[in-house]
Amino acid sequence: MKEIDKIKQARPVAPEQTQADAPDAALRPQKLEDFVGQEGVRANLRVFVDAAKARGEALDHVLFHGPPGLGKTTLAQIVARELGVGFRATSGPVIQRAGDLAALLTNLQPRDVLFIDEIHRLNPAVEEILYPAMEDFQLDLIIGEGPAARSVRIDLERFTLVGATTRSGLITTPLRERFGIPLRLDFYTPKELQSIVARGAGLLGASFTTEGAAEVARRSRGTPRVAGRLLRRVRDFAAVAGGTEVDAKAADLALNRLGVDKLGLDMMDRRYLGVIADNYNGGPVGVETLAAALSEQRDTIEEVIEPFLIQQGLLQRTPRGRMLADGGWRHLGRPVPKRDTAQLELLAAAEGLEP
Repeated sequence: MKEIDKIKQARPVAPEQTQADAPDAALRPQKLEDFVGQEGVRANLRVFVDAAKARGEALDHVLFHGPPGLGKTTLAQIVARELGVGFRATSGPVIQRAGDLAALLTNLQPRDVLFIDEIHRLNPAVEEILYPAMEDFQLDLIIGEGPAARSVRIDLERFTLVGATTRSGLITTPLRERFGIPLRLDFYTPKELQSIVARGAGLLGASFTTEGAAEVARRSRGTPRVAGRLLRRVRDFAAVAGGTEVDAKAADLALNRLGVDKLGLDMMDRRYLGVIADNYNGGPVGVETLAAALSEQRDTIEEVIEPFLIQQGLLQRTPRGRMLADGGWRHLGRPVPKRDTAQLELLAAAEGLEP
């Protein structure tokens, strides 16, 4: 396992799925009506699913794209359940050879749903074979080698391919255009996450006040998977403490012990901001220098730490390096320093504004 994957699994606020998230399967909604958030996506899916059922046809191919932890896999399972058909799941890196794909496709029943997670990581050779399967429901395979090789065409049952990706820009144009229903999932609002936490607490048999659920929701980075993970950990603290009901104070105490602050930042995030503030006067500082100062890999900084800090307006990527934004200084509890002309020009360039 790569070092970056180990770091992601160790963070309580990591949006990527880990082995510790296995209990989340019991918290997943089973119907579109139970799915919280993503109003536009849910409304469109309801129309497409009902129309396909009325015609007795397979649903058109669906592509879910967006950040990790927002419910792409859950929605794929719901689509199959709403259609009343079988559901087969795999992931892009698992399908290494044409034969692997052929085994999956030839075992599908009429109108079944095949779910491929991280579809942007498909082997290019496998992807080429997938094109006629999606368009014409036929599989073209080469049997044998050399002069004895021959082409075989296999007719497939009409099926629905549901793809999911966290990096839609890496999907090739020919593959993307074969999905008739592309849907983007966005981060959740605190109110939506509060509903998810309250529902999850009920399923877990935990008692949360409205304020307690809201406290967990506010620190969940807009991501249901993070909310479910924090919910289970807060429940553990409350159970050991002997409390009968988790209120805002109990949730705050538990989350502080987990190192998750009011904005959802963990110790790694705060250490990153603190190094820029203390060692480099707020920046600019290059990512390689930061990697050395933090004893972390550059990939870890760029893929694990920085995205959420930039989304929250705490950090800026400038042409000369990283700089703390005004929000970053305030979150550290420090006054925003006066910047010289060069720093102001860098911040303006990072925001695409005139200096």
